[in-house]
Amino acid sequence: MSDADGFPGDNEPEPVMLPGTAAETSPERPWPVRHLSPKIGEYVSRMSPVWVEGQVLGVKRWRDLVFLTLRDTDENMSLGATLPAKAVEELGTPLEDGARIVVHAKPQWWTKSGSLQMRGREVRAVGLGDLLARLEMLKTALAEEGLFSPDRKVPLPFVPHVVGLVCATQGDAEHDVVENAQRRWPAVSFEIRRVTVQGPRAVPEVVAAMRELDARDEVDVIVVARGGGAFEDLLPFSDEEMVRAASRIVTPLVSAIGHEKDSPLLDLVADYRASTPTDAGKRIVPDAAQERQGVHRALATMRGSLLARVEREERGLSTFRTRPVMAHPARMLDPHRARLDTLHHACGRALVDILSTADARARELSASLRALSPQSTLDRGYAVVRDAEGQVVRDASVLDPGDQVLVRVAQGAFIAEVEALEGEDPDLY
Repeated sequence: MSDADGFPGDNEPEPVMLPGTAAETSPERPWPVRHLSPKIGEYVSRMSPVWVEGQVLGVKRWRDLVFLTLRDTDENMSLGATLPAKAVEELGTPLEDGARIVVHAKPQWWTKSGSLQMRGREVRAVGLGDLLARLEMLKTALAEEGLFSPDRKVPLPFVPHVVGLVCATQGDAEHDVVENAQRRWPAVSFEIRRVTVQGPRAVPEVVAAMRELDARDEVDVIVVARGGGAFEDLLPFSDEEMVRAASRIVTPLVSAIGHEKDSPLLDLVADYRASTPTDAGKRIVPDAAQERQGVHRALATMRGSLLARVEREERGLSTFRTRPVMAHPARMLDPHRARLDTLHHACGRALVDILSTADARARELSASLRALSPQSTLDRGYAVVRDAEGQVVRDASVLDPGDQVLVRVAQGAFIAEVEALEGEDPDLY
């Protein structure tokens, strides 16, 4: 046996045994590349043939084989593939870059170069009908989720100060939007993000640009514009990732993709669908000339209404001034003056009656008071005697000889001294 058969020579050391499986490898016992690459080939060879779809790129023919690259239009991924020239010729149309095909191929691992390639057996062109059917399925699924519901749409601002524009690095879309918008409203400004608008880089770049503009508080509305193209070129704007990203944009979104007949799914999720980039430029801002005319018309209408109201009030005032009551205003007071005189006389009579009644009553009370007053008794010669404490003396026994008393008579009063009490000196009287 030779060394290639895994047996050592007579004078050579026994080789180290390699791990049997990948799980048994370690930093101390790794597989060499020459051992790993065939292992990968064995694993890949067990894979069944698969139908795979992609966009054609870099078509080259060599003898009976056609070499090409299958590219995913949504992700930046690609695989090399080979096809029998006969199978390609049976398509009936030339296989050119950008075409979409479906290939029935089996993965093949090239051990020496360590590369994977799809070895095709059959090839079919992806027709427009197939693409439309897939888009319709995606459209139905997204609609069921409510992404196209009118309730989700928000109105565009009447006068945006800053417009975010996502457009191609080259093309007329940017010019059409900016030129038409600034022609209508010169004060509007733009935040422009130039991106790739077709191919595998379109989706991630457009999504990143929309998110960046949405995060800027000064941006009032976002416009995504592209100036037309083939149906396949507009497919990124129907990509599920882009549509979902657009549905999460908070800033009002305007879709201006292609021409009026084009209708990618981005149009359905946007808050406003412009038929062209030119239409978008006209829609996002008002027409300053028309608004100025509207202001002038409104001012004229208000001025006319105000003048008509003033004239109407002047006519009413003139009519009111011609009335007799306005010609001789004092006549309005005549009825009130007569009424006031009547009330004045009535008040006088009432006051006289009140005073007469009060006077009679006062006289009556005065007579009664005089009749009941001690003064009348005093006038008949009687006197009121009070002791030193001011008490009226009703019993002579409370006094002692020598006590002083106050005697009030009809006219004045005097102080007297008790010399004797009645009964002690009967000759006194």
